[in-house]
Amino acid sequence: MERLNSDNWKAYKQYPEKVLQFGEGNFMRAFVDWQIHKMNQQTDFNGGVVVVQPLANGLSEMLNEQNGLYTLYLQGIKDGEALKEHEVINCITRTLNPYTQHAEYLQLAENPELRFVVSNTTEAGIAFEAGDKLNDAPQSSFPGKLTALLHRRYEFFGGDSSKGFILIPCELIDRNGDELKKIVLKYAELWNLGEGFVNWLNEANTFCCSLVDRIVPGYPRDSIAEITAELGYEDKLVVVGEQFHLWVIEGPGWIKNEFPAHLAGLNVLVVDDMTPYRTRKVRILNGAHTALTPVAYLYGIDTVAEAIEHEEVGPFVKSLIYEEIIPTLDLPVEELNSFADAVLERFLNPYVQHYLMSISLNSVSKFKTRDLPSLLQYVESKGQLPEKLVFSLSALISFYSGRRGSEVIQLADDADILEWFAALWKSCDGSEASLRVLTAEVLGATNRWGCNLNEVAGLTDKVAQGLFAIEKLGMKQALQDLVKKPAHN
Repeated sequence: MERLNSDNWKAYKQYPEKVLQFGEGNFMRAFVDWQIHKMNQQTDFNGGVVVVQPLANGLSEMLNEQNGLYTLYLQGIKDGEALKEHEVINCITRTLNPYTQHAEYLQLAENPELRFVVSNTTEAGIAFEAGDKLNDAPQSSFPGKLTALLHRRYEFFGGDSSKGFILIPCELIDRNGDELKKIVLKYAELWNLGEGFVNWLNEANTFCCSLVDRIVPGYPRDSIAEITAELGYEDKLVVVGEQFHLWVIEGPGWIKNEFPAHLAGLNVLVVDDMTPYRTRKVRILNGAHTALTPVAYLYGIDTVAEAIEHEEVGPFVKSLIYEEIIPTLDLPVEELNSFADAVLERFLNPYVQHYLMSISLNSVSKFKTRDLPSLLQYVESKGQLPEKLVFSLSALISFYSGRRGSEVIQLADDADILEWFAALWKSCDGSEASLRVLTAEVLGATNRWGCNLNEVAGLTDKVAQGLFAIEKLGMKQALQDLVKKPAHN
């Protein structure tokens, strides 16, 4: 069987290199490169991607053997239908390993058509390495490599202000563009690159913060034999992703003229402030995950999709999202509802087995960052407690007892949190009074929550009531009783 490459892929096209990409992994190929491929097909973008392998070991050789071609499978719910589709992505021109091709790497700076820099070097990639020097071949850090390339470009084009880059990092850290720029400027100072270069960095280059969202399971090891038979060719770089995608780029509006993703029907937003979108994702998607996990797991459910499809847990989660989380967010309601609809579709993806126990890792810190802000904001704006979020907090405390009926829960959290909960549950005899004491101890842990939650009016009693119901009646009956209660007026 033939290997996928430009010799046997008749639709192959070579594009002028406009995009420099640090990172050749699954996410970038299933997210950024797919979008550039779509823009090439449906707009006049006409841009190729030259990929730089950020570490000494990577996929550059394999990508070059396939001339940058690979097959992307998108699997999930699209327009209400479970859909699995695939296509060959053609936009990567070549891949460089700066550890063995350093001269070729620096020559990229001399290409006048190069305009965009994108990256995904993992959360640890945007970091300052004090030992990096300008004449290293290459520097060990990604920002060090980038600074050297930017300096070469500045010198080669004589500080021409039209030769700056639009830089859009995709690493999953808050304010990623700001952080990358800060480190590049730090290297400029450390390496004494001069005021002219610093001015050019600030004035000719646009560092954007961005938020990326697409689940990418990656290479389908378990089903590659069937996929190869279906495709009729060998592809060592098959990548699987979900249908949903979102890219929020914080930057000036004119970026859309140069990066016309919207004209290709892509879910790319160029905005003045990405904060509401980040908050929306953390509160709705991540918040729903964290809130549903202890409730669904203690009910006897093991995966997210099962939970959403369940006749009692599903409506609980939907009510929690639409009635308790969305009202606390500062974006148009239609936009929030549309995002929530898409989140629930993603939760139902039949091609992804998303286990609740994998989401349960570090649940206390997750509840603090993802759900507690919604709970507190709801109290502040409505003057009452959000029943579903409060019940989820009761379920979380019960979850940390480490028992699901006769089954032991394999809790995964920091050792001090596990020891703290173990001691609290050991001293609890299961009576209503002792469960209230336990609840007050948990809510009063300012080092866990950043505040004393016992000071929130009525919260201690409400959480203790929910905990007692779960412990005495079991999750099924406790949840049924909660759902039967009349809604707030």
